[in-house]
Amino acid sequence: MIRPSAKLISDLFGKPEERATRVGYGEGLVEAGQMDERVVVLCCDLTESTKSDAFQRVFPDRFVEMGICEQAMAGVAAGMALAGKVPFISSYAAFSPGRNWEQIRTTIALGNTNVKIAGAHAGVSVGPDGATHQALEDIATMRVMPNMVVIVPCDAEEARKATVAAATHTGPVYLRFARAASPLFTTKKTPFHIGRAEVYREGNDIAIIAAGPILYEALKAARDLAKRNIEARVINCHTVKPLDEKTILKAAKECGAVVTCEEAQIAGGLGGAVAELLTATCPVPIERIGMRDCYGESGEPQELFVRFGLTARDIARAASRAAQRKHL
Repeated sequence: MIRPSAKLISDLFGKPEERATRVGYGEGLVEAGQMDERVVVLCCDLTESTKSDAFQRVFPDRFVEMGICEQAMAGVAAGMALAGKVPFISSYAAFSPGRNWEQIRTTIALGNTNVKIAGAHAGVSVGPDGATHQALEDIATMRVMPNMVVIVPCDAEEARKATVAAATHTGPVYLRFARAASPLFTTKKTPFHIGRAEVYREGNDIAIIAAGPILYEALKAARDLAKRNIEARVINCHTVKPLDEKTILKAAKECGAVVTCEEAQIAGGLGGAVAELLTATCPVPIERIGMRDCYGESGEPQELFVRFGLTARDIARAASRAAQRKHL
């Protein structure tokens, strides 16, 4: 059953409103700017697409249009942070951190500089833009970077909360957002804390751990599994780094098998992080849903979810396999 303390919407599997997580980023920027006058936003000619225009309209004197130069943007933001500002840098994830990874590493992460990196249009749900714009490696490349916090919000409301929380966190943070609209199923009362995973559904037969909008597919998979008397625990692991080891280990021990879900490369992503933890501390059967060492393709988001095995049906099948492996 859905945990009441999760405070999700009441009609979870009805027809929830759909909004892109990048919209929540824009709202969170405005809120963070109102809370702290040190917050500034930089963007690389993608102001409307990244929704950083919401901040630009309210705080035009605290917004910088950098042009198409993600590498320079990272360096300028690092300098502004050293001068006491709280900069958010915004672009497509394929370009930031895709194009400016070295500048982020050297000028931001190495010195633990207080810069927030927002990567929009991540994952295959970018859709018709195709493989060149579908950042799939960003979680892995940012997770491996010391000092970097990595957050993947599950819906627009959580994206808003994550943006505000990032502004109050001291140190570099990577925030990952999607282009496509996705179900809005959390509420203002749903808990969110950097570094703390939240159990949304109770169950002891299998643990499904997800990050990003694919979490809604995980909840649908758990609903379908329950019809076959398989009760799944569903965990929102929005913070991929630092990983909430306590919640994940507890789930692994009590459920005996794990499925991870993400719209990114499983190598080095959430699947990789969970596998590293469990291999060292609590080996249990694990199945990983995500991109399997391949690039995306051009297509509509739902078509691509089917093509690459990211649907609720795929998650339910993986959960069944993992549950069966407990008895081998």
